[in-house]
Amino acid sequence: MGTKEGCATGDCGACTILVGEEKLNSNGNPVWHYQTMNSCLLLLGNAHAKHIVTVEAVTTGLYPTLDDLHPVQRALVECHGSQCGFCTPGIIMSMLALYINNPSYPGKKAAIHALGGNLCRCTGYSPILLAVEKAYSYERKNEPYSAMAAQFKASLNTQHDDDVPFLKNGPRKFYLPQNAKQLVELKALYPHAHLVAGGTDFAIELSQNMLLPDIIISLSQTSELCTLSDNNGELHIGAALPYSQFVEAFYTYYPESKELFERLGSNQVRNSGTLGGSIGNASPIGDPAPLLIALNATMDLLSAAGTRTINVADYFVDYKKTVIKSDEVISKITVPKRPDSLKLACHKISKRFEDDISTVCLVLAIEQAQGLISTARCAMGGMAAIPKRAAHIEQKLNAQTLQVSTFIDAASAINDDFAPMSDVRSSAHYRTTVSKNLLQRIGIEFCGAQPSSKNNNNIAITRISHASL
Repeated sequence: MGTKEGCATGDCGACTILVGEEKLNSNGNPVWHYQTMNSCLLLLGNAHAKHIVTVEAVTTGLYPTLDDLHPVQRALVECHGSQCGFCTPGIIMSMLALYINNPSYPGKKAAIHALGGNLCRCTGYSPILLAVEKAYSYERKNEPYSAMAAQFKASLNTQHDDDVPFLKNGPRKFYLPQNAKQLVELKALYPHAHLVAGGTDFAIELSQNMLLPDIIISLSQTSELCTLSDNNGELHIGAALPYSQFVEAFYTYYPESKELFERLGSNQVRNSGTLGGSIGNASPIGDPAPLLIALNATMDLLSAAGTRTINVADYFVDYKKTVIKSDEVISKITVPKRPDSLKLACHKISKRFEDDISTVCLVLAIEQAQGLISTARCAMGGMAAIPKRAAHIEQKLNAQTLQVSTFIDAASAINDDFAPMSDVRSSAHYRTTVSKNLLQRIGIEFCGAQPSSKNNNNIAITRISHASL
């Protein structure tokens, strides 16, 4: 009862819970790993084999004293980090995840990152951030939840482990295939089933649009789709692998992508949401698509007949329409090795700085040699019915001199590539104007016309990494 429903869209964090999952550590031994998720977006079927911890388990005594409280609870009390109390259970769980996964205080930046998906109208956040640090000043309490989970798992009847886990409610069914063979067989049997991975968008359709699909197939535990491999700089990302499990590898080669991934939902959302889910959803304002298109990424479409590979740029046809066939699923996204001469800029414009949908997302990748642009790939979101390449802008950049005026001239082709709509996020005029300004800004960054940063390593200074933040 302690877990609160606030927004029911994954924005406020009041419903945050801990979700434990058994994984193999570096020694090959099973260990339980805990992370935060929004329970309002977590489908019951996706909780299969997971250990769910709510705020009631943090301190189990009915009338605890201050000393009985868990350090994160005691710190929140002593720092006056709770006022109306509605958001407090979710904040406690985010603090607890940070506490469990960091034996010592990881610093204010990590605390802000961990609490980025928890809204509080009362406190102004300062006492909450103070409480995160203060929790580490008490005698440390090790988490007991892994032992609880292991004991519970040992008690389960596992004689049907080879079957596909499923839920049934009348004519409605939820399937959770554990491997690719089970997945493609189900997709062939139910070609019009709703596919879901992390469910961070799909769950909103269920709760707010009252969607009632007869058949749901979840990819979230399909083992082949939950992998990450690095082939000498070429990344192979399973379509059902959550963002939080691959972004660090992505940053290794494309640190500029932090501008998008760090602002894509909250920590809770990134612990659930997937790259395949975002691409498969085919939203014109999904942030990963322009990035993948600009990097010339490919994607594998899997069916019982085999696998076909296409460019991410060729996947989108029209609003919410794609080239995927009824018996296919997205299984993998491949990001090519970064060329030595590549310059990359990722810019996201949104009303809120973090945890918001893009008004405009612009990603530009160029390769240059001896002061000339040899290849330009520009992709944008929020400017058309699909995430789309800007062919005319690319033409104006290719074979041109690497100077600011080249980018200003290319910006004049915006109207040749896009005719954006006006909606609740902005007017068409604003989208066009800001896109032109972003191209000019990128030109200034690429040509070194801005003051140098201590740690920019020839990387364009985007807003997320700017010193003022």
